[in-house]
Amino acid sequence: MDKRTIILIATFFFQFSGPLCVAQNSAVVVFSSGESGYHTFRIPAIIKNKKGHLLAFCEGRKTGSADFGNVDIVLKRSLDGGKTWGLLELVAENGERQAGNPALVMDLLNSENAGRIFLFYNTGNQAEQSIREGKGIREVWYKVSDDGGRNWELPVNITSQVHRLRKENGGNTLDWRSYANTPGHALQIMHGKFRGRLVIAANHSFGPPQFRFRDYRAHVFFSDDGGKTFRLSDDIYYPGSNESMAAELGNGGILLNSRNQSGDEKFRLISRSADGGEHWDTTYLEKTLVDPVNQGAVLTIGYLKGKAVIAHTHTQDSLRRNHLMLHISRDDGYSWRPFQMIDEAPEGATKDYTAYSDVLLLSRKNLGVLYERNDYREIVWKTVSLPRSLTRRKH
Repeated sequence: MDKRTIILIATFFFQFSGPLCVAQNSAVVVFSSGESGYHTFRIPAIIKNKKGHLLAFCEGRKTGSADFGNVDIVLKRSLDGGKTWGLLELVAENGERQAGNPALVMDLLNSENAGRIFLFYNTGNQAEQSIREGKGIREVWYKVSDDGGRNWELPVNITSQVHRLRKENGGNTLDWRSYANTPGHALQIMHGKFRGRLVIAANHSFGPPQFRFRDYRAHVFFSDDGGKTFRLSDDIYYPGSNESMAAELGNGGILLNSRNQSGDEKFRLISRSADGGEHWDTTYLEKTLVDPVNQGAVLTIGYLKGKAVIAHTHTQDSLRRNHLMLHISRDDGYSWRPFQMIDEAPEGATKDYTAYSDVLLLSRKNLGVLYERNDYREIVWKTVSLPRSLTRRKH
């Protein structure tokens, strides 16, 4: 064990009471580089359909590991809680170009289509840096499935509703360029004034590229009519706020957990909204949650005394993508305690070992984590046991 790891673990024990354990159950490989004609699989997302089947999505990158290129969205399904996974299925593509960033949410509250699965994704005709320079376009689409992910309707382009492409607007120049929705799951608000709202976290760049990616801002877009129309939130003010995920708070508001792309400080960003994501009441660096500039996932798994219990997976490491940690907050995300080390690099490993992740509540006793591992060579599934006290429903 190297010195940095010893310091990292010692810090956990110094700051938090209670034992910190490493997940003991073995990971199940879901996607492996080279299978089905794909060079690399990245950007995991997971959802459970009405029948309880698990659907694991990711990007299938055909010719290389780069973000841009011939990229499809693919899925595999599990009928036994993640023990085994079926054959690879193609869900969305963009010819020889990019279709990526799968973001999933199931509408449980629409009386006409309860159980409808939404898959939001992005297409692009240039690499990210070129689009930041104004040389291409990223578009926003969604598909729906009403049969648990077996069949998908034709894609719907919502770019004009959720992307402020360059134009003059009352003397102000709107100049969003790069664009990406959350990698992982999106959110449906289940309680309070905004019950039923679909919330999809996203980010955009504004104007020409800036030093340390300060042209980036996180935001969300949302729908109150089951995906017929969408509106945009205010921007997160923090320069460089990037890949984000939303979780519901105890009052029906939302917490947005974001990547700090600027890297000026190696911590996760937290933003809060009391009005379901329309405006942001506060944004701050959460210095409990160390981060090397990476994606992370958040999920409300229960409620205690009216406050949300939130699970959060991210790489708790300031230097590289390693030490995939599950933190739990019992108080609406105001404090975080390390719950379990999901995975970490073996001794002597020097490359990124654990990276992007998504989380799913399997039952009142188990959480599932889908994550990238071993220098992006595979995407794996692991289950984590939870005490039932953390998964109490809101009354």
